[in-house]
Amino acid sequence: MLFALWSPKGGSGTSVLAAACAAALARRGGCRLADLGGDLPAILGLGADPETGIAEWLATGPDAPADALDRLAVEVAPGLHLIPPGTPRLLAPPAAAEAGAALGTALQRAELPCVVDAGRADAPAARMTVEVADVSVVVLRGCYLGLRRAVNAPLTARAAGIAFVDEPGRSLGAAEVRDVLERPVLTRVPVRPVIARAVDAGVVAVRPPEPLLRAASRLLDRVTGVADELRHVS
Repeated sequence: MLFALWSPKGGSGTSVLAAACAAALARRGGCRLADLGGDLPAILGLGADPETGIAEWLATGPDAPADALDRLAVEVAPGLHLIPPGTPRLLAPPAAAEAGAALGTALQRAELPCVVDAGRADAPAARMTVEVADVSVVVLRGCYLGLRRAVNAPLTARAAGIAFVDEPGRSLGAAEVRDVLERPVLTRVPVRPVIARAVDAGVVAVRPPEPLLRAASRLLDRVTGVADELRHVS
């Protein structure tokens, strides 16, 4: 299964939730985590960003060998392998989109399930990877600007649902976001100091905080059901 997380607005918690989902899947038998957002090496506590990663694979073109992704992967916790972002490269939009579709297909066909942190999915490669994914979920806070961008984002219509980051003091709640986007809220991610401390310490992969792990596990259960339904339909 290829599961993509994205958000139309930065700072929504997409990378943290992707890391938590990957940690939960690793406990269930193993997972690969593909970083198209760029923040996961720091969130996962790597001392330095790997120099080679997805950017180099994409630059090779749509005929890049799928097994090269395995060689790029870095084990960050038992059963959890990160495919790092690499060094950003400027590709023409058509070439980047074609390479992104190839990346999605390669990740989709892998033996282990893969979680993709697609960031804002505003680059052609990231956008195409989300489109190819078995299931995609949009991550949102109760933020008017983020909600407005989600309304206008074509990928929202393809999303299986919403991962709502439940931040105290926001005027918009999960119900309002659900009603505006006409997408179900698949999980609610609480904003807690213990989660922020785990992110700052780089231990989300090895010691995910219980509130975050529960939210990620709930989301995985829901998207696995969606993916099974889609397979039966096809």
